[in-house]
Amino acid sequence: MAVFEGPVRADADSILARYPEAHRRSAVMPLLYLAQSVEGSVTRDALREIGMLLGITTAEVEAVASFYTMFRLRPTGTHVISVCTNLACKLRGAEAVFEAAHEASGVVHGAELSDDGLFTVHEEECLGVCDFAPAVQINFCNHDNVTPERMRELVAGLRAGEVPSPARGPAFDSFKAASRALAGVEEVASA
Repeated sequence: MAVFEGPVRADADSILARYPEAHRRSAVMPLLYLAQSVEGSVTRDALREIGMLLGITTAEVEAVASFYTMFRLRPTGTHVISVCTNLACKLRGAEAVFEAAHEASGVVHGAELSDDGLFTVHEEECLGVCDFAPAVQINFCNHDNVTPERMRELVAGLRAGEVPSPARGPAFDSFKAASRALAGVEEVASA
């Protein structure tokens, strides 16, 4: 199935227009975000199509997509919950937060995706906000000093259709919406 067709192709063309022909391959990350905004993950078809758009191999595109943790190569839920379990967060209770995320979302350990398709929960090596440990991202939005109880509240709110207010930056109602904003194809209102 073609990912870059119709309005999505127009968005891809607007991304490509920002790069001189000699540096077109630099558009790989925005195009990966754009593909992720369509499918919820970066599919094999998307990797191939991005390679064709940029004149590089599928392997080169996949190397970028698999290196960066913000690109998901497997199906995701509507909401992606990333729990930092690096040392600073671990020492401040991240393992209990990670467990609460699994319990509240219904994601079985080792599965990443809830049966209802609403949630993906995974460990993140570091979110870069150690002074606000334990740190969590929901749809790329930072939530600081998260306790297990707060994690359960955040998941309950998402189930009810609420968009949680992040510690800083704009809020997104889904992983796809966040990916679209990160692709740079639309204006993002600040929180």
